[in-house]
Amino acid sequence: MADWGPVLIAVLLFVLLSPGLLFQLPGKSRVVEFGNMKTSGFSILVHTIIFFGLITIFLIAIGVHVYT
Repeated sequence: MADWGPVLIAVLLFVLLSPGLLFQLPGKSRVVEFGNMKTSGFSILVHTIIFFGLITIFLIAIGVHVYT
C-alpha cells in the first residue's frame, strides 16, 4: 500500500498557490490581486514561502495519509 497523502497535498497546494491563478500576493498595483494571470519575482518568493509553510503543517504537524 502506497501513501499518496504527500503527493496529493503537494499537487493541490501547487495548483492553488500558483501566483496569478487564484490570487497574487503582492500584486502589481494592489496588495492582493485576484485572477490576473500575471506574476513577478517577489510574488513567486511569497507564494513559495506560503507553500512551504502549508505543506509543513499538513505533512509534519497534522500527518495527512491517504493509502490505496
